[in-house]
Amino acid sequence: MTTVPVPHALVVTHWAGVERDELLRPVADLTAREIRVSIASPRGRVVQTVVDDVERAERVDADLDLDSLDPNAYDIAIFPGGVVNADRLRLNRTAVGIITEFAAAGKPVAMICHSPWLLIETDLLPGKTVTSFPSLRSDLLNAGADWVDQPVVSSDTDAWRLITSRRPIDLRAFADEIAGTLLGRP
Repeated sequence: MTTVPVPHALVVTHWAGVERDELLRPVADLTAREIRVSIASPRGRVVQTVVDDVERAERVDADLDLDSLDPNAYDIAIFPGGVVNADRLRLNRTAVGIITEFAAAGKPVAMICHSPWLLIETDLLPGKTVTSFPSLRSDLLNAGADWVDQPVVSSDTDAWRLITSRRPIDLRAFADEIAGTLLGRP
């Protein structure tokens, strides 16, 4: 009998301004499907979540220091949203580097809401079809992406899968697409 390895998802977040549901719901949904999930933040700091970008919510322990993790140990990189979270991660070379490393290795990257902002720093958008929070539409189009208004989009061009989603109301579809990608089924 052959045992199938359990997929391992890496959630990359800043310690401030991450949208609570966009962090906690995918973690819970994936864990319920027996997918291992690890949360990484810069310096491994505790993550302060928010609701609607302004109201403080739960604090979540990070499992890893973003700067000392091995990207090869993970099957997918997931980036939750939040305006402050996405803006701070755009300036973090390690976070942006994880996207380019996963793409180069042909591994999937999943992003929701404002987190596709990070893609602008990678030069990986030309040829990709994406969705996001609507306010990012022009930024993503200007960086070469094809932007659509759909709950979740998977784009497999350039030999790596990019999964994007719009906002918290699309979290079920987002988690389903991630799980389907990792488990090899819809």
